[in-house]
Amino acid sequence: MSSSDTRPDLIGAACLMLATVQAVMLASLYFGVEPHPPRTIPLFAMPPFLAVSIGTALCAYSLSGQRPGRILAGVAAVAALLSFGPQKYVDPAIGDIWIAVVASQIAMLVIVWQLITTRDARAEDGSAGAHTPQTF
Repeated sequence: MSSSDTRPDLIGAACLMLATVQAVMLASLYFGVEPHPPRTIPLFAMPPFLAVSIGTALCAYSLSGQRPGRILAGVAAVAALLSFGPQKYVDPAIGDIWIAVVASQIAMLVIVWQLITTRDARAEDGSAGAHTPQTF
């Protein structure tokens, strides 16, 4: 198995991590378990945003070996930045949420790294738009 064979698995696993952390944070908001995200932020209410973020990450997971899955994984990583980006290090609750922040940031980095290296590998192969069978 080459390293390019594992890229969809790594992207899928990172998307599952994001979906899991966001689902737990959404559940903590609904059940009032501290720490939980605020119900609203200046841009929108959090529950609908988290629902879309979770859905995007799960769709990316299910399509992780395909181009739409890679696009959705990038969208899921960007969406997760709002909840778990570097701004969280100055959040007063960082002592309680640091593990979720760090795990989510690692998942985002895995997605971004795999998307970049997948793109580079496809460009080197000349297979950016076509699937060619391997010959031995």
